[in-house]
Amino acid sequence: MDISEEVLRYDEQAIFRLRALYRRFGYTEYRLSRFEEYGLYADNKAFLSPGSIVSFTGAGGKLMALRPDVTLSIVKNIKDDGGLKKLYYNENVYRSDGYEFKEQMQAGLECIGDIGIGLMGETLMLARRSLEALGESSRLDVSHLGFVSGLLESVELTQSQRAQLLRGVSEKNVPELGRLCAGYGLDRGFGERLAALTGLYGPFDEISGKLRGISVNEETENALRELEELFGILRQLGAERGVSLDFSIVNDLSYYSGVIFQGYIEGIPAKVLSGGSYDKLLRKFGKGSGAVGFAVYLDLLERRAPTDRTINIALPKGRLGEKAYAIFEAAGYGCPDMSEDSRRLVFECPEKGVRYFWVKPSDVAIYVERGAADIGVAGKDVLLEHSPDVYELLDLGIGKCRMCVAAASGARHDGDRALRVATKFPNIARDHYWKQGREIDVIKLGGSIELAPLLGLSDVIVDIAESGKTLLDNGLEPIEAIMDISARLVSNKVSYKFSHGAISRLCCEISKDMERLQ
Repeated sequence: MDISEEVLRYDEQAIFRLRALYRRFGYTEYRLSRFEEYGLYADNKAFLSPGSIVSFTGAGGKLMALRPDVTLSIVKNIKDDGGLKKLYYNENVYRSDGYEFKEQMQAGLECIGDIGIGLMGETLMLARRSLEALGESSRLDVSHLGFVSGLLESVELTQSQRAQLLRGVSEKNVPELGRLCAGYGLDRGFGERLAALTGLYGPFDEISGKLRGISVNEETENALRELEELFGILRQLGAERGVSLDFSIVNDLSYYSGVIFQGYIEGIPAKVLSGGSYDKLLRKFGKGSGAVGFAVYLDLLERRAPTDRTINIALPKGRLGEKAYAIFEAAGYGCPDMSEDSRRLVFECPEKGVRYFWVKPSDVAIYVERGAADIGVAGKDVLLEHSPDVYELLDLGIGKCRMCVAAASGARHDGDRALRVATKFPNIARDHYWKQGREIDVIKLGGSIELAPLLGLSDVIVDIAESGKTLLDNGLEPIEAIMDISARLVSNKVSYKFSHGAISRLCCEISKDMERLQ
């Protein structure tokens, strides 16, 4: 179909391309109401993307919501009559990030009914073709929850332990997975298999042998067989190029089952497509059909930026950044201009393919998450406090300190009332005391935390301590250790996909140099 670029905006052109693609494969358009009862979304919040639901009271007194998701509405309203439903849509969804209401355009498709391996393969092919219709350079990454779940089922885990391990997998945080497995007393072989699975990335044919070496039970074997069949179908359909396996893609196991996948376009710093098999969601609605589908986030297309193959590296200003740069330099990624005494913030070394820039320590993760930096060095305290959507690739072993609870020497605190906690890290403090079942009153401060207990503003503080001398000098003492802190090398998730070779080589050189120095 010829589409005039002079008449239609880029997102409008995209809708026409996708609509033509889906119709060609027998999908029919599905139209939805903008409103649903609030309970539909409140009862299934874990299925929704992060963000608040925009609610209001309807004319009949019912609590209603602007639609934040298309799939839930389709599943609720579709008839479970045994027939195969092949549907496509382009609809607006409405969400709040806690500050602003946002209207976002989505396109996508849902296939509901008897879903065999052939339809699953067709869905993956259409996801790949959708990305090709939107960007010259794109990737589709595939995971299988059966493999992840099967591996976790091979050992005894509490729900909390399972959640922590899944988070480590989603962050590609191999060092953290090692610490967790050791702390839980898990078999060393399990920890090695989980770390190996987390680190896998690439075309199926290149890593299928490694997958077979990790497989431990019937569930993982079934997942491996299904992946083998699916990639065989993609080869037959000529859609295998640009498709990789990445088991760091982890969705809620209570809704999704089997294959899940995400799509990326170079120059856009976040996923632009997301989907998978969600049979378990239909079971929650009392329906016996199978289901698979995906959504394309058209509002992200306008965020595309020019790209080059230079690796942008965000370093925190100050001593930590200087130590971090020394690690990069020792690994062979030095930049001569960095030694100059100047107020410059950006330094480039084309010969090494890197560009460094200095930013405020607390901002590093933001630059990486938003794609302005491909990789960066951030303290674990910042990562835990703000939970950026990044990969945590290496523990650099610098900037070591400890997050702890401290109080005035000899102080005693009544357990019958909420504990007053002064801190720069309210999320870390809340999480720590939530695990203890202790009610707290958080007092967020920007500095001079040590003053708070001395002046009666708080009972305790939650803060970083290096030697502990500052606490002692102010009449405070650490009463509880929360966690050890150090600097981590983090990566933008999309940059990792499109610059995987360069980022992996850099990490490898840093790791080798760190091992040599130990």
